Amino acid sequence: MKALVLNRYSHLDYQEFPAPAPATGEVLVRVHACGVCGSDIHGWDGSTGRRQPPLIMGHEAAGEIASVGPRVEKWRAGDRVTFDSTIYCGTCGYCRAGQMNLCEDRRVVGVSPGEYRQHGAFAEFVSVPERVLYALPGALSYEHAAMVEPVSIAVHAVQRTKISASDTAVVIGTGMIGLLVVQVLRWAGCGNVIAVDIDDKKLALARELGAHHSLRSDAGDTVAEIAKLTGGRGANLAFEVVGFTPTLDLALRALRKGGTAVLVGNLAPKTDFPLQIVVTRELSVLGSCSSSGEYPLCLDLIARGIVKVAPLISAVAPLAEGEAWFKKLSAKGASGLMKVILKP
Repeated sequence: MKALVLNRYSHLDYQEFPAPAPATGEVLVRVHACGVCGSDIHGWDGSTGRRQPPLIMGHEAAGEIASVGPRVEKWRAGDRVTFDSTIYCGTCGYCRAGQMNLCEDRRVVGVSPGEYRQHGAFAEFVSVPERVLYALPGALSYEHAAMVEPVSIAVHAVQRTKISASDTAVVIGTGMIGLLVVQVLRWAGCGNVIAVDIDDKKLALARELGAHHSLRSDAGDTVAEIAKLTGGRGANLAFEVVGFTPTLDLALRALRKGGTAVLVGNLAPKTDFPLQIVVTRELSVLGSCSSSGEYPLCLDLIARGIVKVAPLISAVAPLAEGEAWFKKLSAKGASGLMKVILKP
């Protein structure tokens, strides 16, 4: 099969690669679309160390079943599917409790952090356990279905806390996940959504996708502006979707007393933490990791147009052009690009 292979950092080869064979309980998926995640870019350049060569990356994918392995009964060749990027064991205590994202033997498709190597979907075929498969609804396109993984991250984050019509939620960072969080907050019934970023184009898109207000964090006193929009109290909720010290600090300072911050971004492995603000204002701080079984809901939200993914897709290109697109996405001038989807 043809595959896009990370043979060394900052370089991808479009080459022949042995096609996987589905083992017991696995299915072989013919990939029709696979999105380039920001984590793929950081894996490509070696900055995370979680994609050690040689590796086929790619975990945001959809396609059709080409064949099934032994003891697979639910699925048939030709079924249109997507799959969870997390390969969970299904038997540990976390999996039994429905917290598959915290599985004790968790693997991620298209990742090789050292303790395992799990080839991904920047290829004509990928083999995955049947337990992580989900059927595509109706006529949902493969390109839109490939967006279900980032949508699931946003849904999981929003569902980490309760949402009501009287709430004000601040979304810090309006990249891909932030823009999805804005939409999911509106679907969940949040009465006032404030988007915060330093990019006017992203903020304009946030308003188009449902944000009631938008603020540039590099222009004026953002906390004071949020206070003005909330009767002087501050926000009930803050979703931090970047992951470094300045944005974390802003998210926590934007909250009213007793507010809740949901931390989604992890751009930096460590940040300074404003402990006194959290303690004296009795704030709640929640982490949000990946997703945990929300795919059916997310597929439905995409299929019904409640969460709009088309405005977030910047380009659809052949897999053979993958190397060029990785270079474009990693360049400093790539701020105007959102999701790039590659098709084998």
